[in-house]
Amino acid sequence: MSYATMGNAEILQIADAVSREKGISKESVLDAMEQAIQIAGRRKYGHEQNIKAEINPKTGEIHLFRLREVVENPEDFALQTTVDVAKKNHPDVKIGDIVKDPLPPIDFGRIAAQTAKQVIVQKVRDAERDVQFEEYKDRVGEVIHGTVKRVEYGNVTVDLGRTEATLRKDQIIPRENFKQNDRVRAYIYDVRREKSGPQIFLSRTHPGFMAKLFAQEVPEIYDGVIEIKAVARDPGSRAKIAVVSRDSGIDPIGSCVGVRGSRVQAVVNELQGEKVDIIPWSHDTATFVINALTPADATKVVIDEAAHRIEVVVPEEQLSLAIGRRGQNARLASQLVGWNIDVMTEEEESKRRAEEFKFSSELFIEALDVEEVIAQLLVAEGFTSIEEIAGVELRELASIEGFDEDVAAELQRRASEFLERKVKEEESKLKELGVEDALLELDGITSKIAIALGEKGVKTLDDLGDLATDEFSELVPDSGLTQHQVQELIMAARAHWFEDESKAQNG
Repeated sequence: MSYATMGNAEILQIADAVSREKGISKESVLDAMEQAIQIAGRRKYGHEQNIKAEINPKTGEIHLFRLREVVENPEDFALQTTVDVAKKNHPDVKIGDIVKDPLPPIDFGRIAAQTAKQVIVQKVRDAERDVQFEEYKDRVGEVIHGTVKRVEYGNVTVDLGRTEATLRKDQIIPRENFKQNDRVRAYIYDVRREKSGPQIFLSRTHPGFMAKLFAQEVPEIYDGVIEIKAVARDPGSRAKIAVVSRDSGIDPIGSCVGVRGSRVQAVVNELQGEKVDIIPWSHDTATFVINALTPADATKVVIDEAAHRIEVVVPEEQLSLAIGRRGQNARLASQLVGWNIDVMTEEEESKRRAEEFKFSSELFIEALDVEEVIAQLLVAEGFTSIEEIAGVELRELASIEGFDEDVAAELQRRASEFLERKVKEEESKLKELGVEDALLELDGITSKIAIALGEKGVKTLDDLGDLATDEFSELVPDSGLTQHQVQELIMAARAHWFEDESKAQNG
C-alpha cells in the first residue's frame, strides 16, 4: 500500500469501507490514517521533528506540516524557532505561538507504507474496542445469548457476534458442561476496559440471572406489576425468590408459577434443575422471615435490630426442615432477608432465656447490691443492663409492682455509682496499658474494645491501622461491630497516614 499512488477519492473510499465494516466512525478511521502518515513523515524528515498530517474529509487531499514553537532563544531548532525566522511565512506571529509550515509531499517507501498500514490497523482496532466497550458497559444486568467458542481449564469463551465474553468456571452452575458451538444464555455482571480490549464477564450463578429469567417468563414482572424484591441462590441446587404484587387483584406467587407450573419450570430447566421457592415479600420483617423459612413453620420470631440478628423458634419436629440439609434453607433465608438468622427449638429457646435471666439477675444482685427478688423483678420487666436502669425515667422504674419512687431513686443512684466506678476502673486500665488518647477518640471505639485491643498490643492509631478486618475480629470477637464498621474504623485509624504524606509532598 502506498499513499503516493493512492488517489484522494480512493482514500475516502477506504475510510468509508473500514467504517462500515468495523462499525466505527469515519472520523476515527481518518484520524488513524493521519497518525500513520505522521509516522511515515517523521521517517522522512527526522524523528525529532513534530510532524502533523491532515486529510481533508471532503476531498481526501493530504497535507503535511512541521510544527514549531516561537521562542526568544531557541534551544531545540527541530521544535523551536525565532520570531524573525517565523515572520517570513507568518507576518503576525508572536512569542509563544505555534507555527505550521507546509512540507513537500512525500513518496512513501515500502517500509514506511507497511508501518502506516500497521498503525491504521492498530488504531482501527482500538477504535473498534472503544465502540464495543461503550456498547456493553451500559448492558450490565442484561441476559444475552452467545455461542461457545472454546473451553479452557473450565473457563468458557463465548462468541457474542462482534466480540467475545468470558464465562469463568466459578460462574458456571455445578455439573454444567459446555462444548464448542453450544448455545449459552448468561447474565452480564461486569464490563471492564483493559489494554487487550473490553472484558465482558458473564455469569449463570448470579442472583440477577434468575431474576431476569423470571422477567422473561412472567409478563407481569416484565410489565412491573409484580416486583422481585430479593433473590438468594445455591446455584444448581436450590433458590428462594421474594416477590410482591403492586395490584391487589394479582397473585404474585400464582403468576410466577404459571399454569401447571409452566413458568417456574422453564426457569428451573434453564438452571439445570435448581429448585425454586417463590416467597411472598412483606414490609414486616418478622412476617418476611417466617415466609423465607418455607417450608418450615415458625412459632416465634425475636428481632435484635442493633445486632441485625433474628431468632426464629420452631417446634422440635420442624428444626431439621427449617435449617435444611447442610444448613441450606436457613442460609438462603438469611441471604434473602439480609439478616443473620438463628433457628432454635422451643426447648432451646426456653433454656437460653433461663440462662439470660440468671445472668442478668446475678449482674443486678452484684452491681446494685440488691436482693434476688428485686433483681428478678427488674429482669422480668425487660431490663438487661445497668445502663438501662440508670437512664430510664424514674416513674417507669417506680411503676414496677412492689416498687415506689424511693426504691426507684435508690436503684438509679446505685446504678450511677456502679457506672462511675466502672469508668474510673477502665480509665485506670487504659492508662496502665498505655493506650493513646487518639485511639480512644475514634468513633466506634469503646473502652471495652480499647482495653481488649490494648491487652493484645494494639495501643496506637498506627497499630490499629496495620490490622486487617479479620485480624481485628479475632482480637475482639465480641466487639458488636459489623464487618463494614470494622473496615471504616481501620480506615479512620489510617487517615493520618495520608495527611502526613500530603504534608510531606507539599512541604
